Parts: sequence; structure tokens; C-alpha cells
Amino acid sequence: MADDHGTVTETPVLIVGAGPVGLTLAIDLAQRGVDCLLIEQKDQPLRLPKMERCNYRSMEIYRRLGLADRIRELSFPADARMDVCVMKTMADEPLVRLTYPSVAEMKAASAACDDGSLPLEPYQVVSQYTLEPFLRSVADSLPHATVRFGCGLESFVQDDSGVTATVASSDGTVETIRAQYMVGTDGGRSTVRKALGIALEGDGGIARRNQVFFRSEKFFELCPSLQARMYFFANTDESIITVQDDLKHFSFHTSCWGDEDEIRKVMQETIGLPIDIEILAATPWTLHLLVAERYMERRVFLAGDSVHLVIPAGGLGLNTGIADAIDLSWKLAGTLQGWGGPGLLPAYEAERRPIGLRNTSASRYATEGQRTWRAAVRPYLGDDTPEGRGTEQAVVRLASVEQRKTHEMTGTEMGYRYEDSPLICAEPGDWPPDVREVYIPTSRPGARIPHMWLSDGSALQDRLGSGYTLLRLTPDAPDTAGLEAALRSYGAPLDVLSLDEPGLREVYGRDLLLLRPDLHVAWRGDAPPDEPAQVAATVTGH
Repeated sequence: MADDHGTVTETPVLIVGAGPVGLTLAIDLAQRGVDCLLIEQKDQPLRLPKMERCNYRSMEIYRRLGLADRIRELSFPADARMDVCVMKTMADEPLVRLTYPSVAEMKAASAACDDGSLPLEPYQVVSQYTLEPFLRSVADSLPHATVRFGCGLESFVQDDSGVTATVASSDGTVETIRAQYMVGTDGGRSTVRKALGIALEGDGGIARRNQVFFRSEKFFELCPSLQARMYFFANTDESIITVQDDLKHFSFHTSCWGDEDEIRKVMQETIGLPIDIEILAATPWTLHLLVAERYMERRVFLAGDSVHLVIPAGGLGLNTGIADAIDLSWKLAGTLQGWGGPGLLPAYEAERRPIGLRNTSASRYATEGQRTWRAAVRPYLGDDTPEGRGTEQAVVRLASVEQRKTHEMTGTEMGYRYEDSPLICAEPGDWPPDVREVYIPTSRPGARIPHMWLSDGSALQDRLGSGYTLLRLTPDAPDTAGLEAALRSYGAPLDVLSLDEPGLREVYGRDLLLLRPDLHVAWRGDAPPDEPAQVAATVTGH
């Protein structure tokens, strides 16, 4: 179908859904010189909290895009406390305080780290209603990206050479868009996924909660000694308060479904202090642990919440989606620019679906930790009775261990790897253990290259180009001309970086490493590969 003028809008990539995942995909594609059109049914981004933290890996990705410092300027102060408290009410001292470093403290620790075990970028508390408009402004500034709000997908069909989509604008205009590829980043109720007939697998509808978005000027003024990032209340409501990035807005998670007066009463009882509360919105949401059975069908791909729905415990939802976008982006770019082989795009599902399953499992683990200590809560907790004191002691003992499972996921966030990817030159032997709480640096093919500082104080990641990088880590590194020529024969973008850095050689364990555009190791060795053409063909999807 053509529009009223009989024309068809053409674009290499059509992205459906302008949340942070779709916007990140559009920005990365545009920076790679790939034209893309991003459409969003809403007229404007919603001012609702949804996610509130970008993890280490997401912030490394945003650093690669040149955006990390700008995101930090817009959001949570670098010296604000990242602690988590388990409380009876805000009028009481915490039952448990889990202490975590601020962004400033994390940066100082990273600056002193020389073994690859810490990230280049700390985490960042940034509310989705802050991140989304910022990413939109970035996408709008890029000549290869076009962003259109108030434009929803109506239907689509695909053939051997592309996808034809019918879209409708909020002014009633109907238009046809022809794309070589389409990506659905349109959330848990994904129109794209449903149209493809792709099912979600796992546990859906686990529970329902009410998220109350509120503003308070005096929340921290009345309890300065209790400043933290999150508060979990040991009450029968299972209340949680999450601090948003300006320290003036908060989300309150409750099982109360009453009107505003009833919600306000529950909030005031939970907080226990005479603070100002301006309720801005109450939004119901359902807890799911679901992963799509497939991440793609021919020329249509899915990313973000459209293929994995996790419980917020652990903060893995949006962050997993951002990594989806980065994995898919360079593969789309390579295919469209002609250097990627026929196996490049299909490897997206092979790499990212196992990570979706892994991170959903981690979310379940975190949720079960919270359930364990909450199961000990009784209405008389804290009463000056044997039952009250004993219950409080039990909650403290359990929460001191179990609540950590929600917040200590460094290994999950940084240690994901593409063990079985067809684009990786796999090695024999065992991987280091995949431990949720601890990141274990490794340069085995499939792993993210551990962050390391160079002797001049710069970060290795900042020296890596947007394509492949061949690292040569000894002064007398062998001749790699054969591998370089094999990669360039496909037209693949390649930088060769020769560094006399003993610290890197010690941590990475090899003289030569071939890194992909997404900073995952594709091949490594102490000598050039015996069959450089085979390595080049593998890593480029040929």
C-alpha cells in the first residue's frame, strides 16, 4: 500500500518502538553510517520511572557511543549513596543496611585497578523519563537517523528482499514503509512479536503490583542519615521505595489497589514520617519471567522487552535490552555494508537468546532471595515481646544474606559470554565459572574484553575502533599480515593496535587478540592462525 501520494518511504532499517533500546539501536546504527527510521506510537515519551539504573556494561556501551558523561550530568549525583536498606518504617533505624560504593567511589576504585576485574564505567542511577528524551535528542541530531513519534505500526509483510510495513500517524495519515530489515523494540506487548506468532516461554503473571510515582521535597531532609538508593520495608504490604535520579522523585511499590486516599494512607504508614507526598501516577504492572522462543524471523528481529520480560529484581530488563541492541546493530551494519556474510545476522539469536535465558534465571534468583526473607515477616515484627523480637532477629539474619542477591550481580552484568556463537573461534578447555556475584576476567573467545588501563593512563576501550581490532601485545609480535588481509578481503573494518603493555599481556594471556565491534573477543593466540582465511570467514559470518 502506498500513501495518499502514491509514494513509498524507503529505509535500510525500520525500528518499531522508541524506548531506550530502540533509541540505542538507532544511535549505534547511525554512528556506523547506516540509515534507519525509528517510529513510536506515542506522541511523546511517558514521564514514568520504569527502569532507574544503567549497569556497568550499559554505561561502557554508552561511553563507546560518546554519551556516558552526558548521561551522568543529567542524573544521580556522583557522590550520592548507593546503599540499600531494609526498614520497618523510615522513622526507625534500618534493620539491615547494605553498603555499596557511590559512582565517585567506584571511579576511584577502577582507577586503581590493574587486573581487569572492575568495569571502566560505574553504574548510574538514571530514570527512564530522563534517559529516553536524552537519547531521542541524540538520535535527532544524527543525519543517518530519523525519529518519528505519533507513528504506529499497523501491519507488515516480508519477502526475500525486505519488509513492507503499513504505519499510521496520529493525524490519520497512513503510509507505506519499505525496509530491508525491521526490528521490533516495542515492549512486552510487542505488536511485531505477536504478528510473527512468536510465543513467550516461562512463567507469566506471577504477581501484580501497583507502582506509585510520587514527588517529595523533604524525603531526604527529614531522614538525612538514612539516605540510600532503595528501601525494602519489612511489612505485609511488601513495600519498596526506589529513589529516582533527581532525589526528589520516587517510586513506591505496593499491593494496595485503592483510590488515592487509600494509597496515600499506606504510604504514610510505611514511611512513618510527616513528609510531603505529591502522587503523580499509579501504574499497575505484572511480574513475568518470560523469554521468546525465537528472536528473529527472516528479515524481522526482536530486542529488549519484546523478547524477554524479567522481574525488576536485579535490574536486568533494560540493561539486557541495551546489549541486545548493540549485538544486533553491528551485525545489521555489516550485512548492509556488504562485508558481513550470510551467517552474521542469524548469529544474533544464537548469541542473545542464551543471555536472555541466563538473565531471566538471575532475576528469578534475586526474586527468590527477597521472598525468602519476606516470608519471615509478621505483623508483630518489632513488638517488645518474645515473638516480636525473635521475628525481627530472623528477618535481619535472612535479609542480610538474601537481599544481597538482588544487588550483587557483577558477574551477571559483565561476565556474559557467547560460548556457542558461530562467529567465535572457540577454544578447547573450560571457561571460568559463571558466578552471578563476581566478575572473573577472561579473554577467551566469546567474552567481553576485560577493561584495562594503559601505561599512559588511557583506557584500552577508548583506543578501540568501531570495527574489528587486532591487538598485538608484545614488541616482537609475529607477522599478522595474512589475517589482516583475510579480513580486509571482505571489506571488514579493521584497526591494528600494537601495544608494548606487559600488564595487558599478563591479564589477557595471549600475544594476539581479535576483538569484534561489540568488544567481545573473536579469536586469540600467541601466533597467527594457521588458516587466517578460516578465522576471517568465521568472525564475519561467511
